[in-house]
Amino acid sequence: MKYNVIGYFLSEGFRNVFKNKKSTFSCLGVMCATMLIFGLFFTIGENINNAVQGLEQEQGMQVFMEYEATEEQISKLKEDLNKIEGINNVTFVTKEEAYNTMKERLGKNEDAIKGFTPDIFSVSYVVTLTDLTLNNQVYNEISALENVREVLNKRDTIETLSNIGNTIQFVTFTMFAILILISLFIISNTIKLTVHARRKEISIMKYVGATNGFIRTPFMIEGIIIGLLSGLISILIIGGGYNYIATQLSQSDTWQKLSINLLSFGDMFGQIVLVYMLLGVGIGIVGSSISMKRYLEV
Repeated sequence: MKYNVIGYFLSEGFRNVFKNKKSTFSCLGVMCATMLIFGLFFTIGENINNAVQGLEQEQGMQVFMEYEATEEQISKLKEDLNKIEGINNVTFVTKEEAYNTMKERLGKNEDAIKGFTPDIFSVSYVVTLTDLTLNNQVYNEISALENVREVLNKRDTIETLSNIGNTIQFVTFTMFAILILISLFIISNTIKLTVHARRKEISIMKYVGATNGFIRTPFMIEGIIIGLLSGLISILIIGGGYNYIATQLSQSDTWQKLSINLLSFGDMFGQIVLVYMLLGVGIGIVGSSISMKRYLEV
């Protein structure tokens, strides 16, 4: 008996989907459009976040030692830096490396330091962070260490990167919330058309004692089917489109000069599938419940 009831619910759900082909296809089209818009924002946001994280790993501060620091003091400072929480990597920069770096930065004006030797520079350590939000804390701890002459801190750059990451997360979340509301409105109105066409049948079912849950379930299944189909179609479209665009970009000379690595669709596939499936099932259930409320009121 239990299997017969489940079979009835499934068959009615599928029958409702194919019975109202025009409304079903229009609902599929609009839901796919909203899911594709979300997928577009999601993939762009994930790639920007990935690029920002890459930049974060390169950002940090440069710790200059006293000019007369001994080898023992230089080694001691490295040990102290590695003990500080929030520091990801510590790289030693010799006087010669600092001198050559300055010549590269000066370019055609490198004659400005002609006649000077690397001894005019002090040795230093370039420090990168595990989390940019720890910047101020790490800066204060480094400044308090012995034999530290100066700490060059790219605070403005770090704050800008953090703000970019937060903005991306906010925009993605806002778009997600808006698209959920739009999809709920669309699918509830689509199912409402089916319910209205079968209002007499529903009245008879209530008259003979059918429960609200029994009447509602086929329509909920209809909504879930439409939602899942929209998700599946959207995944195929966004996946194919993303792979094509990513391939074209990665092969272009301009993009290669930027040295930005794009995520593969496989890196985001699990998250997109999970969101689309939850979105499809959730909207199907909530949308059908909203559309049936009027007809199931006693």
